[in-house]
Amino acid sequence: MALEMREMCERCETTTLPPGAPARICSYECTFCVPCTEAMQGVCPNCGGELVARPRRV
Repeated sequence: MALEMREMCERCETTTLPPGAPARICSYECTFCVPCTEAMQGVCPNCGGELVARPRRV
């Protein structure tokens, strides 16, 4: 099963996150841009899980 590479931040909804862009995800694949992740102190607002760097695809 492949990781879903969502292209939009779930918080600000304005940041485009192509597969090669830096982004943060939780274990449920909730996806956020780096500035929003920092504002949320690295915690997913949906599940309370840790937000970590999303692997990049080229």
